[in-house]
Order: sequence, then C-alpha cells, then structure tokens
Amino acid sequence: MAAGEVVLLDLFFSPFATRVRIALAEKEVEFESREEDLSNKSSLLLKMNPVNKQIPVLIHKGKPICESLIIVEYIDEVWNHKSPLLPSDPYHRAHDRFWADYIDKKIYPAGRKLGTSSDHEVKEAAKKELIENFKLLEGELGDKPYYGGNKFGFVDVALIPFYTFFYSFEKLGNFSFEAECPKLVSWAKRCMQKDSVSKSLCDQHKVYEAVLEMRKKLGVE
Repeated sequence: MAAGEVVLLDLFFSPFATRVRIALAEKEVEFESREEDLSNKSSLLLKMNPVNKQIPVLIHKGKPICESLIIVEYIDEVWNHKSPLLPSDPYHRAHDRFWADYIDKKIYPAGRKLGTSSDHEVKEAAKKELIENFKLLEGELGDKPYYGGNKFGFVDVALIPFYTFFYSFEKLGNFSFEAECPKLVSWAKRCMQKDSVSKSLCDQHKVYEAVLEMRKKLGVE
C-alpha cells in the first residue's frame, strides 16, 4: 500500500475515532493517523468534512469518508479479504446496524450529560438512563462471547470504545459497572485481549483526566 493512501483524521480519546482504528487494525490496514485539535481545526479537516467539521474522517486515495459507523462499514466492504465485521445475512446486518445506532443515540448522549452537568438531579437522571441503556445492551449480549456471536463484529466495534469511559462514568456517577453490568464488563475484558482493541483504546485514567479538564473549561463542578 502506497504511503499516505489511507489517512485518518484522528483524536485519540474519541470513541468514534477509536472505532475506525479498531476496524483498520482488524483488517491489518496500514494507515497514517493525524491527530486533530478540535479547538483549532486543521484546514485539511475543514476541507475533507466541510459539513460537520468533525473527526473521524478516513481519507482513502484522497477521498474522504465521514461518520464513524459509515467509515467502519466502508472499511469492511473495501478490505473484505479478512475479519468480516458485518454478517452476510441481510437480516443480521440490519440487526447489527440497529444496535450500533442505539449506542450512538442512547449511550453517547447520556454519558455526555453525566460528564458535563453540574446539576445533581440532571446527573442522577443521566446516571440512571446510562445504566438502564447499558443493561439493555447487556441483555442483547446474553451469553454470547461477542455481539457478533463467536467472533468480534460490528456492534463490538461500535461499543467497545466506550469501555475507556467506564472509569469516568463510575467516578462521576458514583456507581460500579462490575455490580450493575457484570456480563458487560466480562465482555469488555474479553475484547481487550485482542491487540486490535487494546492498542487502539486510550487509558481510562487519561480519559478521566481529559473529562475533568473539559468540565473545568465548561465551568462545571
């Protein structure tokens, strides 16, 4: 693969950029990561994603692909020689897309609310919502090793980046994931045994430091 053929406009502790790094690692695709400063966005980012002006953006042969789940699907289709992420059956593909969409619509907003609110009642409501949403995901996992069944798949890629925020959620919400969602924690630890995951995720304590810094900037305590 030619140098610069695959470029990722990245942000290391972003769960959305992490999805892309994991998918590329699963496919053993070499890529160049370019870390973005979202308070001072690069001209390349603004050019490649003029609509949302956000990371991640995958640039493949000079052409941009935006939005993390769309990028992961693109990676799965283009580099289809190994480690399929989406199932071949149309119903099962639709099922996986539903749960990945659920993660973006339910987990991320509740987690963000917990992380950025200073109001006790709002934080408690966000914590309750977050735990309920994770419990629903735990129910969907059931007794399977992965959401993809016996193999790591699309929903696993969509959800596992949020594992790096578990510590932050626990500290801010004063609860234990191990107590609330033990099967989900076991699943996360299983995923972390994969190099594609462990080498792509940011350290939980560094993420918590970043969250505290963000709260400080927002004047939240």
